[in-house]
Amino acid sequence: MGRTFPVGKLDAKLLAKLIKKYYRKNKALIVPPKIGEDAAVIKEESKYLVLTTDPITLTKGEVGLYSVYINANDIASMGGEPKWFLTTNLLPEGKTSEKDVEALFKTVSSVCQDLGIAWIGGHIEITSGLKRPIVVGEMIGTVKKDKITATSNSKLGDDLLLVKGIAIEGTAIIAREKEKYLKKRFPPSFLKRAKNFLIKPGISILKEALLANNSVKINAMHDPTEGGLSTGIMEVAQASEKGILVFSEAIKIYQETEILCREFGLDPLGLIASGSLLISLPPKESPKLLKIFRRKGIPVSIIGKIKQKKFGYKLKVNGRIKKLPRFEVDEITKIYRRSW
Repeated sequence: MGRTFPVGKLDAKLLAKLIKKYYRKNKALIVPPKIGEDAAVIKEESKYLVLTTDPITLTKGEVGLYSVYINANDIASMGGEPKWFLTTNLLPEGKTSEKDVEALFKTVSSVCQDLGIAWIGGHIEITSGLKRPIVVGEMIGTVKKDKITATSNSKLGDDLLLVKGIAIEGTAIIAREKEKYLKKRFPPSFLKRAKNFLIKPGISILKEALLANNSVKINAMHDPTEGGLSTGIMEVAQASEKGILVFSEAIKIYQETEILCREFGLDPLGLIASGSLLISLPPKESPKLLKIFRRKGIPVSIIGKIKQKKFGYKLKVNGRIKKLPRFEVDEITKIYRRSW
C-alpha cells in the first residue's frame, strides 16, 4: 500500500510534484495552482474571478460558520471581495436530526448575509462512516487587476506584518472540544472568552484585508491556517521564492491562547491560525498601514523581513537567530490523542 499520511495538510513536496505533473495551463487563469496559494484567479472581462475551496474537518461545532469564514478569508487574502458561496454538506448517518440540518442552514445563511455573500446552493447528504459533519465550501469572488495580492507576490526587502494575534481558531477549537475537561480547571468566564474567539477577536480577516488593500500598496497577503503562523510564514516565503527573518518578540499571543497551549503542551506557532492575517508590503507603506489599523483598534505589528531565498526561514529570539520551527502536523491534533 506504500506510505500513509497523518491528519492535516498533504506533504508539500508531494503536492508540488503532483501540481507540476497534472496542472494544464489555461489562458484565463491569472494565478494558477501553487504551494502557498489558497485561491485561483480567473480573468473575466474588466475584473477577475477569484475561486477557492476548503473543507471543515477538525471541529464538530459551528461547521457552518467556519466554512463561510475560512473560504471568505482565502478570497480576501488574494485581494478579492467574496460574492458567491456553495457548500457540500456531508452529515453522519444515525447522528443527524432535522434540528441539526436546520441549524447548519441557519448558520451558513446568517453568516453569508452578514458578510454580503450570496449562498447559491451546493449539495447535502447523509454519509455513512462519518464521526462528525464535514462541510466543504466553495467561494467565488471578484478582484481588480491592480489589487491582486497573491502570496507569491512578496518582494525582497518587504516588511511582513501580522494583523491580530496568532492561533485564534486553535484557541476556540480547544475551548469547545475540551470544554468538559476545562470546566474542572478554569473559571466559566475564562472558558466563555476562549470559546468566543470565533467571534472576538474572530476568525474572519475579511474586514482587515479589505481595509489594508484599499488603503496602501500591498504586494502579498496570506491567512495562515493549518500548521499555524510558522507554516503560514513559510508558505509566503516558498510561494514567492524568498527567505524570511521573523522577530519572535513582535508576535502577539493572546493570554487565553498561552494558557490553553501550556495546559495541553502545544506550541502556539504551530496551532491552527485562522483569524490572523499576514501582509507583505514595501517598508515605505508600513507606517501608514500601522497607523490606520491602530486608529481602528486592530492589533498589528511588523514581525518579519523578506530576505533572499538562500537566507532560509529564520526566527530571532532574544537576539539569537535560529531556524523557524516546522510543523509537519498541526498542533491541534494533539488534543485528540489523549483523553483529557
